[in-house]
Amino acid sequence: MDHFLVDRMEGVSLQRHAPHYAGVALAFDDPWDRGASGFATVIADGEVARMYYRGGPTFTGPKEAAVGATYVCYAESRDRGRTWVKPSLGLTEIDGSTANNVLFTVGPAGLPDTENFTPFHDARPGVPTAERFKAFGGQWPAGRFLFVSADGLHWRKGSARPIFEHGAFGAQNSIFWSELEQCYVLYGFVYSGVAPVDYDRVGKGKAAGYRTIARVTSPDLVHWSEPRRMSFGATPMEHLYTNHTQPYFRAPHLYVATPMRFVPGRRFLTEEEFAAQQVPTAYLDAATGEQGVREQLTDTVLMTSRGGDRYDRTFMESWIRPGLDRGNWVSRSGAAATGILSSGPTELSIFVGHHYVQPTGSLARYTLRLDGFASMHADYVGGEWTTKPFTMSGSHLVLNAATSAAGSILVEVQTDAGEPIPGFTLREGRLLVGDSVEMLVDWETGRDLFALQGRPIRLRFVMKDADIFALRFL
Repeated sequence: MDHFLVDRMEGVSLQRHAPHYAGVALAFDDPWDRGASGFATVIADGEVARMYYRGGPTFTGPKEAAVGATYVCYAESRDRGRTWVKPSLGLTEIDGSTANNVLFTVGPAGLPDTENFTPFHDARPGVPTAERFKAFGGQWPAGRFLFVSADGLHWRKGSARPIFEHGAFGAQNSIFWSELEQCYVLYGFVYSGVAPVDYDRVGKGKAAGYRTIARVTSPDLVHWSEPRRMSFGATPMEHLYTNHTQPYFRAPHLYVATPMRFVPGRRFLTEEEFAAQQVPTAYLDAATGEQGVREQLTDTVLMTSRGGDRYDRTFMESWIRPGLDRGNWVSRSGAAATGILSSGPTELSIFVGHHYVQPTGSLARYTLRLDGFASMHADYVGGEWTTKPFTMSGSHLVLNAATSAAGSILVEVQTDAGEPIPGFTLREGRLLVGDSVEMLVDWETGRDLFALQGRPIRLRFVMKDADIFALRFL
């Protein structure tokens, strides 16, 4: 997904791949999850996939203000995210009945300090079973509070006081235990024109600059580093409203982010189309003075991080466009759920909000090849690329790769100085043809690389009409 391992490229390119629309995963069609529903989180938990999302509020009144209660709602899937149900939880009474999928009402009438409630599965070794699920909730100026749960359904406050107070950290934030950095990492929403540590003093009404992302870390969810705004390399600033940063489960050293990119001051639909889709009229954003959902556009972008305060934006282009569906040309449509599920042996599922603040609001499912975010791609004329030197463990090289019927891949193992290693040269390599997420690489002498463990090596790939999505050693 980036050039971290690449030393030299000739006739090949790093190519982004867009997910494919696979239909509506969950319709926001109940009285408690209409209007501004969305901003979801999905978590794989054994045989169950769990989904948490904001229900409501609705928009009404002369200025189309948000009114009514906001809820934290729950859905689950027993087939790895392909189909979802809203179970009747019996936890929250709405209009005299508890037959709904609401975990709790947000705010004073329900569970306080739960605005922007974002759960995560705590993967830190030694976490008590009673706290294996955690969540952050709250917003400026109260701060962020910790919540804990044993089963992901029954939640209690894990902290009487906010455990984090600096910064805006509104909208949907992302938090996880990092295997790479051995600490908790929280990515939150801030403005570029206000230092995160000064946000409490300046106040929400004085927000300035771009919507962007700041990061803090903690060894224990009690003591936190100072917030630092994330950098994006030599790329232009853009409004990134949410971030959804999570370790990729197949490569936890690589964090994948799918932000909602926010483009103020432009529109595609006509007033007649807005009215036909029952989109609220423009309302004023108190923080920035910008007009509301009719004068803004959003889509989903893709970026990565390998820890620290830098994102890699190799791909500036939209990852998921609004497309031909006019209901998605409304601001805040295109907010991806936090979390990516493995929905099959060769498939990933990504979930994205559609038709924001419309009666047809939903969460859509998109599918992608396993590891298929990007690939090293060669056209028919062919090309090659060579890695930087690295050391490996394992005995076999496995590729997630695809060729055409006329395409091919050849692999050579080299010394760190770039000299072919006898037994693993290009001439001794077996031509790889086909399409597989587990393509074993071998040579005339076999495929055992055990003798090369711990020794600096390079890999050279010669390709024609082919893609390599990922590589690993087993």
